[in-house]
Amino acid sequence: MASLIFKTSHLRCIVRTGKCLNLHRTSNAFDFERSYANEGDSRVPKIYTKTGDKGFSSTFTGERRPKEDHVFEALGTTDELSSAIGLAREFCIDKGHSFTYQLDKIQCILQDVGSNIATPRSSARESHIKKTTFTPQPVADLETWIDKFTEELPPLSNFILPSGGKSSAALHIARTVCRRAERSVAPIVRSGEADPDVAKFLNRLSDYLFTLARYAAMKEGNEEKIYKRPE
Repeated sequence: MASLIFKTSHLRCIVRTGKCLNLHRTSNAFDFERSYANEGDSRVPKIYTKTGDKGFSSTFTGERRPKEDHVFEALGTTDELSSAIGLAREFCIDKGHSFTYQLDKIQCILQDVGSNIATPRSSARESHIKKTTFTPQPVADLETWIDKFTEELPPLSNFILPSGGKSSAALHIARTVCRRAERSVAPIVRSGEADPDVAKFLNRLSDYLFTLARYAAMKEGNEEKIYKRPE
């Protein structure tokens, strides 16, 4: 599994190969209350903080909000999406697919998505916004990948049911979680509390996962189930 190192000024994702990727220079947004040891400190940090025991958690801007707040709902769904992609990735690795590095990068970018969501603009200072700004480049990358895979796929002429082998089916599950993440983020973006490119990224990511599911099935020589109206 990947391990993640978060700092206030940047995000580094240490992927399974052991190499370090510097992505978007954002900070972690999923738990700002957790205290980690400083560099050179040999103490082992505790995974629990007890600060959320009363049903409240903190945004990156320091606001205390109830855990059912729409911001934390969106963060949780984004985290779930990353987990679903991680599971699909493992199936794809087992089949020797060459595109798994893209899934690694997407999981890291989803951390950046979370950072942006957890920084409500209404309470953010300029320093917060600078650290968590989400750029349009990841959207462009997804579009490039989608176009490349689509060139190799047969034209889509029927409604496809999630199928095509374990890799493909797992990618379809990730796609549906992505749609839910997009729905949870949409009102936050509409209210001006998050960058519009975050919503665009999730929208394009679901298209990417659909295309990749078809591509994985084709590469593995598996047949996709086609919708047929029951007799």
